[in-house]
Amino acid sequence: MATVIQENGINNLSSNPGIVHSHQMPISDRTNHEMGDQPNEAVIDCQTVTNSEETEEAPEIDIIINNVVCSFSVRCHLNLRQIALTGVNVEFRRENGMVTMKLRRPYTTASIWSSGRITCTGATSEVQAKIAARRYARCLQKLGFKAKFHNFRVVNVLGTCTMPFAIKITAFSQKHREADYEPELHPGVTYRLTNPKATLKIFSTGSVTVTARSVGDVQTAIERIFPLVYEFRKERTPADEELWQAKRAKRKSSHDMHSVKDHNDGLLELVTLSDDDQNDSNQSWQ
Repeated sequence: MATVIQENGINNLSSNPGIVHSHQMPISDRTNHEMGDQPNEAVIDCQTVTNSEETEEAPEIDIIINNVVCSFSVRCHLNLRQIALTGVNVEFRRENGMVTMKLRRPYTTASIWSSGRITCTGATSEVQAKIAARRYARCLQKLGFKAKFHNFRVVNVLGTCTMPFAIKITAFSQKHREADYEPELHPGVTYRLTNPKATLKIFSTGSVTVTARSVGDVQTAIERIFPLVYEFRKERTPADEELWQAKRAKRKSSHDMHSVKDHNDGLLELVTLSDDDQNDSNQSWQ
């Protein structure tokens, strides 16, 4: 699946006061103060121009989901040695006390513990993560375990986006207390939000990485941080602007290509466990 989960951008930023700043007295108030309450056509025209500038459409921001981490339980004890010997695409890591299992569609990796707790990583959407989790549970059933799909939840979501401008991260970190900037340790600014609970990494190039509990929280975090970094924007050079446009076009083409593939994958039943040959699958649990 394409990692782009949203192509409509963040256009719903009309409530953000940081896009259009006005530190002067409103035109109507200054006019009434200087000339009384009599209406003036020039004042009406100026107000119309001001309103049109305030309602100017905000730039689109493409949000990309790179990883969705989920966990679930199968409510039974698992023999890791048996899974390693009879399973397909598995690796027994004795030092960690767990078995790793992989799927091709969706391309994910599961960490399986003997207690029955399983963590799945690599999905690019919450729906895809649940499909992968159910396939892992079914695979364990075919290996002879009395596994039951239970207590599924999304634990963590990693998303990225690129602002249409570069950011003065030094000035940004000096103004906001929530920002933590240690250039000797990390090139980006760490900004933590409490509502929603999310951690953002902001870079001078305009790239922002978000870690949150759900895809919705990632989008909300981007909407919250946009007016804050907009104040510290700096114009890109023509070369940087051309490179940014090329990257954006590449992401869109990749999204269109993978959308067709995901539609075909969605036709698969949830009981499908592996994309290996049927013969290999039968040999694994005989």
